[in-house]
Amino acid sequence: MIETTGGRVSGLSLFYPMYNEEGNIEEAVARALRVLPTLAEEFEIIVVNDGSRDRTRELAESLAAAHPEVRAVHHPVNRGYGAALRSGIAASRFEWIFYTDGDNQFDLEEIPRLLRLREQAEIVTGYRSPRSDPFVRRLNAAGFNLLCWALLGIHLRDIDCAFKLFRASIFQGMELRANGATIDLEILARARRRGARILELPVRHYPRRFGSQTGANLKVILRAFRELFRLWAELRLPGRA
Repeated sequence: MIETTGGRVSGLSLFYPMYNEEGNIEEAVARALRVLPTLAEEFEIIVVNDGSRDRTRELAESLAAAHPEVRAVHHPVNRGYGAALRSGIAASRFEWIFYTDGDNQFDLEEIPRLLRLREQAEIVTGYRSPRSDPFVRRLNAAGFNLLCWALLGIHLRDIDCAFKLFRASIFQGMELRANGATIDLEILARARRRGARILELPVRHYPRRFGSQTGANLKVILRAFRELFRLWAELRLPGRA
């Protein structure tokens, strides 16, 4: 049973960034269709297909045709995780925006815990406790978090945790540039520069059952470091957010 203490929100947009998630997409959308009616008067589910080479596009279109609450956004080629998040944010129409990855490693029934904090913060983000990823991926994440703390002063446990709730208004006039994995950091850094309140709480994280992760890919890591230092250089300038 999903606890909804604090009442339902008027409108909630949920989006999934997806790349080659044919084994996960139907279950991900089914979970959202089950949970969101208990949380919002109106809601939408957006699948952002980032140039998948499997059946993700076909399945997204089929789900959108079957359910009026579901929409599909497609990139003709793979543009990167950050580009997928930017498209999801741009496509969202309601006051509150929630996103999580389409790999079913999180439990959507934990969304109410984030919503209960919505009057205290513009961003509520989870941190994985414990994190069910391979050791190398966890080691890379720990090093990246430390670097983000040192360079940008973002003192959160799990900066790139894909379980976040945003008040949509924080994105007004915010020009996001990251195409890669630093998109979460960029959002948090720019929002904090604008005075946004950010809260963090632990969420469960489960092993991936289908598909493969790309976060430990060398190209992905190198792009992340390039984008990190570019963001650091930009935000050193006064008035940039």
